[in-house]
Amino acid sequence: MSSVSGVGSSALDQYQINNDSSGTASNELGKNQFLELLVAQLNNQNPLEPQANGEFIAQLAQFSQVEGIEKLNTSMGSLLTGYQSSQALQASSLVGHTVIVPTDKAVVDTSETFKGSLVLPVTSSNVYVNIYDSKGSVVNRVNLGEQAAGQVSFMWDGKDSSGNVMTPGTYKFEAQATYADGTKGLYTLLPANVDSVTLGQNGSEMQLNLAGLGSVSLSQVQMIGQ
Repeated sequence: MSSVSGVGSSALDQYQINNDSSGTASNELGKNQFLELLVAQLNNQNPLEPQANGEFIAQLAQFSQVEGIEKLNTSMGSLLTGYQSSQALQASSLVGHTVIVPTDKAVVDTSETFKGSLVLPVTSSNVYVNIYDSKGSVVNRVNLGEQAAGQVSFMWDGKDSSGNVMTPGTYKFEAQATYADGTKGLYTLLPANVDSVTLGQNGSEMQLNLAGLGSVSLSQVQMIGQ
């Protein structure tokens, strides 16, 4: 009579060899061979050696594990493909739009009123925003006076302190608040145009390439505008 453990082991070995060295068609052939040998050993197992059934069951469990891992890999591949497709669709909708990100620089069209905001953690008696040109020189200050804690909006008309319209370009915005123990810096939320998008590779986050500012991760975006 055929040994239960011997036939079970050969069937599993045959399946693993086909699974490791061939494509989908060979995988199916390996499964069929295993099932055919399984039926054969069930028909020919030795009734005087029931203890061999333990190893036979272990072989079945191992075969199930191999099958489960194969199906899991297929499912994960489908999930990754779907995620990448979703990223590509999201990316195409962001290009050409304006986003609000935490930064202290912005590309400003000085022919229009520039709008930004700052985050004030504690109420202050005097809040203001210094504006610097690309050379690091202060061109103007936006005084906001007393402000309650929260997100505070501000506007700049694109002019210097003498009322002259500045040239379009990149400007730095330094927000500060006055308290009893001194002046503290605040971080600003400024608009930027999305020139292009770099899709994440191997699960990494999508990067937005902003005009004049470089790249930021999608998670840094506070708001998406027009």
